[in-house]
Amino acid sequence: MTYKKNYSSPKRKVVRKKNFSFGRIMLYVFFLITLIIISLGVYQFKDGLLYYLGFKTTHSDGLSDEERKIADIRIYEVLSEHQDFIFGMDVSEYQGDIDWVKSQKVEDTFALSFVFIRATAGKNKVDSKFKKNWKEAKKNNFVRGAYHYYRPNENSIQQANNFIKTVKLSSGDFPPVLDIEKLPRTQSLDSLKVGLKRWLTKVEKHYKMKPIIYSGESYYKDFLRKEFSDYPFWIANYNLWKKKPEKEWLMWQFTEKAKVEGIKGTVDLNVFNGDFVKFIEATKP
Repeated sequence: MTYKKNYSSPKRKVVRKKNFSFGRIMLYVFFLITLIIISLGVYQFKDGLLYYLGFKTTHSDGLSDEERKIADIRIYEVLSEHQDFIFGMDVSEYQGDIDWVKSQKVEDTFALSFVFIRATAGKNKVDSKFKKNWKEAKKNNFVRGAYHYYRPNENSIQQANNFIKTVKLSSGDFPPVLDIEKLPRTQSLDSLKVGLKRWLTKVEKHYKMKPIIYSGESYYKDFLRKEFSDYPFWIANYNLWKKKPEKEWLMWQFTEKAKVEGIKGTVDLNVFNGDFVKFIEATKP
């Protein structure tokens, strides 16, 4: 009896040890697989995540062959499905010197009818290419729009004055655009919204046109949609599963990775969501 008891006791111990080790191995394997899946997901949608978090501040010029292929397929798909709509691009000094004569189409098929040009940023920055781009866009029959990149931590009235001093609108141009993408570091959200309204009010009073607000979809939903519902919105959403603009969007920026002849690097593309001719006519004095 004693022999059997001593024999069986270690046997049960060994079995438990083996089971415990196997369980830990399976846990590690499961954790590793989960980590790989999450990493692949983050990499696949890194641009969207970075945009949502507000860290993406410049356009990505150096795309891999695979990224370029995916971007081209996506762009062609959206353009093809919106052939009854009007397309346009937006540019700044980041695109360098543009050959406006060549920059009339995207994918060699779809005409570009309008362009938004960055004019100013913050209280004292003037885009180094604005004057030239503004003149050349008109000369090459683009419907023009000028936008201001809003810096949340700078005075809103000074920013409005910077834009007004820089931009002279003509009949047939788009209304002014306020580009807001960042959250403030030194003030509350309520103070930010007060500043935005001050900019919009001053600019509208000067040009006698209601400005357009540009932002990413997440920023728009979280901070702008309710308080600024009486303004037209131009919304950026680059997600692959987004197939068309929401009905309340005036414009949809669906990519920042387009290639247009005559422009170095990549450029943003937009779909105008409505009656383009009627909208432009309504802006004329």
